[in-house]
Amino acid sequence: MEPDLHELLRSLRVWDPQVTDLPAFDPAVAPAEPLPLFTRWFAEAVAAGQAEPHTMSLATADARGLPDVRIVMLHGADDDGWSFATHAHSRKGGHLAARPYAALAFYWPVLGRQVRVRGPVAAAPAEEAQADLHARSTGALAAALTGRQSEVLGSAQELARASEAAWERARHAPDTPAPSWTLYRLRADEVEFFQGEARRRHVRLRYRRGPEGWVRESLWP
Repeated sequence: MEPDLHELLRSLRVWDPQVTDLPAFDPAVAPAEPLPLFTRWFAEAVAAGQAEPHTMSLATADARGLPDVRIVMLHGADDDGWSFATHAHSRKGGHLAARPYAALAFYWPVLGRQVRVRGPVAAAPAEEAQADLHARSTGALAAALTGRQSEVLGSAQELARASEAAWERARHAPDTPAPSWTLYRLRADEVEFFQGEARRRHVRLRYRRGPEGWVRESLWP
């Protein structure tokens, strides 16, 4: 017998106090720029035991404006922007070539927190992308060398052969370049911090980039 999706949904509870800590958040004492607050919240998510806090949703749109979203890994965040990487010929790479604008979303349920970021995206210099790739694990390099991301796969055996060859190269030649591997940076126009609250009086703080710097605004939940 198949499970009843609606029954399952009704049985779930958001932010169970047994597993969730909803800390207080006062926007009045938030820093003037979003990056220091993001760094603090990220560190607190790590300290709270949030699984894979560096994963994020990446939303893009194709040339017709149709949206798409997937989970990717944050590679860094600094004054140049929030960084992630992929092959230039992947679906998301094609989207960013046609429409170089994207949105990111982090969700750290252990603390009842979200961070949303959106803005224009640009590719970093190729040497930075290769340095970023080679600073990661052997598995990350092997995955990049397997290539053909987002193309139609003929069979599982075809993937296995390509993957084994890529792993072999990654182990024995760890400096092997992956020419299509691209490091992208999203320069934020907006960053929103969402803190859940038990009585649903959620706290939302939005930073907007203005001509003279960042503007902070509290939003209704």
